[in-house]
Amino acid sequence: MASGAESSRGRKSLEEVHGSVSVAQRHPLKRLFAFLGPAYLVSVGYMDPGNWATDLEGGARFGYALVWVLLMSNMMAVLLQSLAARLGVVTGHDLAQACRAEYSKGVNAILWLLAEIAIAATDLAEVLGTIIALKLMFGIPLLLGCAITAFDTFALLWLQRWGMRAMEAMIIVLVATIGGCFLVEMFFAKPDVVGILHGFKPTLPPGALYVAIGILGATVMPHNLYLHSALVQSRRIGSDFASKRSACKFNLIDSTIALNAAFFVNAAILILSAAVFHKNNVEVASIERAYELLPDFLGKTAPILFGIALLCAGQSSTLTGTLSGQIVMEGYLHIRIAPWLRRLVTRTIALLPAVLVIYFVGEGSTQQLLVLSQVVLSLQLSFAVIPLIHFTSNKKNMGSLATPWWAQILAWITAAIIVSLNGKLVIDNVSEWVDAAAASGTSLGPIPLAWAVGGVLYTLVAAVAGLLLWVTFKPWIRPSPPWTPKPSVELDWSDMLRPRSLRVIAVALEHNPTDTEILNRALGLAHPGSTELMLLHVVDTPMTRLYGSETADRESSADERYLDEIVQVLESMGYSARSVLLYGPDRAGLLVKHLKKEPADLLVVGSHGHGLVRDLLFGQTVDKVRHGLDIPMLVARPDPARPGNSATNLHAIPGLNAHLHPEPAGENDAAPSPQP
Repeated sequence: MASGAESSRGRKSLEEVHGSVSVAQRHPLKRLFAFLGPAYLVSVGYMDPGNWATDLEGGARFGYALVWVLLMSNMMAVLLQSLAARLGVVTGHDLAQACRAEYSKGVNAILWLLAEIAIAATDLAEVLGTIIALKLMFGIPLLLGCAITAFDTFALLWLQRWGMRAMEAMIIVLVATIGGCFLVEMFFAKPDVVGILHGFKPTLPPGALYVAIGILGATVMPHNLYLHSALVQSRRIGSDFASKRSACKFNLIDSTIALNAAFFVNAAILILSAAVFHKNNVEVASIERAYELLPDFLGKTAPILFGIALLCAGQSSTLTGTLSGQIVMEGYLHIRIAPWLRRLVTRTIALLPAVLVIYFVGEGSTQQLLVLSQVVLSLQLSFAVIPLIHFTSNKKNMGSLATPWWAQILAWITAAIIVSLNGKLVIDNVSEWVDAAAASGTSLGPIPLAWAVGGVLYTLVAAVAGLLLWVTFKPWIRPSPPWTPKPSVELDWSDMLRPRSLRVIAVALEHNPTDTEILNRALGLAHPGSTELMLLHVVDTPMTRLYGSETADRESSADERYLDEIVQVLESMGYSARSVLLYGPDRAGLLVKHLKKEPADLLVVGSHGHGLVRDLLFGQTVDKVRHGLDIPMLVARPDPARPGNSATNLHAIPGLNAHLHPEPAGENDAAPSPQP
């Protein structure tokens, strides 16, 4: 069984923005403003294109009668999101980290897989919303729209580099744009205010149960619970009780404001559909159909606003999907991968079914794909909600900030409603798929297709139901220890600490002025007479790709002379040094290969820092080498602001500077050699 200590081993949720936003404001309004933001990133998941489909259908078929379902769903969302925020603030764990601390490795592996599937399903809805909006507004074919959406990854990565508040500001702008579009359309539609008020009275017209379940299933999103529990940790709050209690209060206000904005958008879609389509007895079965019919009732401006809002909804949800995927992978598996790669993998998984279905079935299949994405989300939702309620109710970890008894009752009632309604939604959809297979009359050899499909699907549902029961009852039957930090290791440090001399220091040189800083770092650790300096340089020219070490072009000769001169200078200073030239385009791979053949005690390399375009075009040599070797690395990065590190003031190593800058030096340029 996983222990709490394991999940607290120094890993922070969304480490690059963890505690990056200060909330140290004395004025209450300024302090509240500092906390506002995370819930807005969460709220976009409550107005994604999956919600649009169910809201449009509910309004077109039943008028204003299902407004109360949206209100109930929103109240559930506020409750669950406030619990997620409370978990992150009080325990310092996001929901994925908490699951890792509570459940066994096998259970966590399945929970991680389900969460990844849910995130891919969420991204599928975002992809579909974006490509539908591009088609409706600009006439772009859906398949071409799929290709366009594959590149929004890089635009969003650029946005993430500006920090947490910039991301939050961008999302707030998109949410405000969506709300503004529907506010104008509501003005055009002139809905029946009395009918809207009657819609808040709980009633279910005949045939409305299935649509109500769909609205609920599309509203509460599982990935948002993981996301919110991590985003609140971007605020830098104190570890004392008062600071945490204050943070919980402000995050509740943040959640209430943001999710009510999402409620307004969903209600506006349903009310617009009721005022336009239900009033005129027009059946609307898809987002595309709604867009096509709007000009007939509201004029030419209405579909433009509708398309802009749909495009903003798809794009705003994209960023939150990326962050959720990062949180889930790092929390469950303790694995970190580059954000661009994470986003590319998730987007590829979402695009693949969209491209295949659109290509083979046609562009009219997008509505069925949206429904499928909501069914997948429904299947995973319970596995996020139930652990969340358990964790926030546990006083061992939450202390006096644990969920009070009355809120626990409301939370468990909410969980029961979600599990039962979403369970029915899943069973109904599985039954439809089995019936469709039976109607096709196809067989897989002697076995009818319906039997095969039914056997696989119902077995999967039974297995998922069994896992859900274990997730529900395990914290009561076999609770895990409190999530305390891993205790300090008790060692006799005076006996354990034994300085070791470095016999071989490998130095990766680049044949440019930054080599001075790299060599200076190496000399600071080397000892004349006992340390050998292995100077490495990779020659990468068109000729080396053909002839390798047999290359004898001008650049290779210059590199060889360059290393020889440095060796002579170092030997004149009393150091032992030798040069090694490597040939080929894979700089990192060649360094790793050579150092495995001729091991060193330390590798000193240079770095120019991270840059999005540089990293994507040229790769990240330092990271590749670090992962390929099991020896320590020292990364030397020149600082132009510090004397002695600029490319025009390199005098630390006599002889080397003259080689790099052959022009005559002034009388004030001389500098003493550094002492090792």
